[in-house]
Amino acid sequence: MGAAPLEGTGVTMKRSASPILQRLAAFALLIASGVVTHAEEKAAVIVAIGAPGDAAYAGVFEKWAGHWERAAEAAGATCERIGGEGDAADSLTRLREAVATHGGKSAEPLWLVLMGHGTDDGKEPKFNLRGADLSVLELAEWLRPVQRPVVLVAGFSTSGAFLKPLSGPGRVIVCGTRSGRESNFARFAGYLAEAIADPATDLDKDGATSLLEAWLAAARQTADFYKDQGRIATEHSLLDDNGDGSGTPADWFQGLRAVKRARDNQPADGLRANQLHLIPSSADQALPPEAKARRDELERDLASLREAKGTMSEDDYLAKIEAILVQIARIYRGEIRTE
Repeated sequence: MGAAPLEGTGVTMKRSASPILQRLAAFALLIASGVVTHAEEKAAVIVAIGAPGDAAYAGVFEKWAGHWERAAEAAGATCERIGGEGDAADSLTRLREAVATHGGKSAEPLWLVLMGHGTDDGKEPKFNLRGADLSVLELAEWLRPVQRPVVLVAGFSTSGAFLKPLSGPGRVIVCGTRSGRESNFARFAGYLAEAIADPATDLDKDGATSLLEAWLAAARQTADFYKDQGRIATEHSLLDDNGDGSGTPADWFQGLRAVKRARDNQPADGLRANQLHLIPSSADQALPPEAKARRDELERDLASLREAKGTMSEDDYLAKIEAILVQIARIYRGEIRTE
């Protein structure tokens, strides 16, 4: 996520600005400077191409997988591709082994990207592979022992049925559909594959495209496709990154912030997804894992403070923001704080 702009937008400073606001502007500049060098752990990317069903889809899925592979290469991440044209091996076995191999302890996430078709009989949703299919129950078992953060991109029809059973702490899940009933071909995965490494989708201009930014761009492009074609939309993507298993639709967001809440008034998803970048910025690459973890924690504190803005005075609010930004600035200057 990098440095979080105040209220999600740029702040124009005037000569009459209060000393607190002037210091906040200075801290924003500090955040972009004074970084230290560090060889961080690598993210791992597993790209699984499902059974095409129709030959016309084979080339489409291959193209999408290529986008992820190039993004992983640019990120310096390890990448393993499973399925697709010319791969006659048992995809289910290979996928299980890949998750086990790359699921070891690490501060960097495991990105599991599933693209293709799915089915849902109302009992056991499945992702269609060449050979035996992958059920949501099997995937839940595979992910249980994983000792690193997990990003699951379920980019296939009926993928919404995978969200609730797989949701949990330390996991970010993006589904191409909102339920197992949306069973038509899902285009969303293609738009996301293009957006994940596209600088044009970097909305907050922090030098890297976050998963949240890529997801919002892909969801918008998907909606535009159906609108431009005059067709009823048959896919509505969801994001879950707070572990509640509910998911948040893209149309709840203005910019990078959700402006709607669920009926139970629980906060929407998005914060954690905006802290995840497959291709990190140069500033993020320079931070040790413990520094990034502390930075992410402070950014969550900042988000909670914004939620409570209406319950405090402006001076109190700005003073608390200042205290958090001071700590973030010190992290970027190499003064790691883990307390």
